[in-house]
Amino acid sequence: MITAVIWLYIQGESFFSLTYRLPAEVLVVESWIGKDGIRAAAAEFERGGYQYIETTVSEGENRQDHSSNYAEMAKEELIRLGVPKDRIIIAPTESGEHQRTFRSAVAAWRALQKRGIRSEGINLLTLGNHARRSRLVYAKVYAPATRVGVIAWAPPDYEAEPWWRFGRRTKCFLKEVVGYPFEVLLNSGRFSNSPG
Repeated sequence: MITAVIWLYIQGESFFSLTYRLPAEVLVVESWIGKDGIRAAAAEFERGGYQYIETTVSEGENRQDHSSNYAEMAKEELIRLGVPKDRIIIAPTESGEHQRTFRSAVAAWRALQKRGIRSEGINLLTLGNHARRSRLVYAKVYAPATRVGVIAWAPPDYEAEPWWRFGRRTKCFLKEVVGYPFEVLLNSGRFSNSPG
């Protein structure tokens, strides 16, 4: 038990911050990661040769000015950064406090289906240590037709200090320590992974 705690303390954030890129037509961005993350997504879109970039987040998670949700903000920023408007897909989800990643994955899947986009692979860009669990959730929703890769994006200040010195980062890490095994073992309490 002590060994596991020490390993989590030293290596846990790296374990959860999985990057596993696949050849993919679609880049999905959990747009709650903010403008710096959206800029990283625009660079990934250009570098990775994707056909589409999709932004998703719960409708209820509005920006501070309440004029637009994160997905709309992400779209505006992507256009400003030179991503063609016709390559951007918005996938807003139902609001709620529970199973947000699952609802985002379902919304992203439905938005692609609605456009008739049948991709063999997608890559998901999300915040650091949320990556491993997000990939698992998306992989369950998209299975078996679509493989899911993931890109763990980290703000530049993540390199400056260890995770336990940042309140928000520590909170996110501890959520993953609980959330990832819960997703693996108990499917996060969902009865189905089907987007239907």
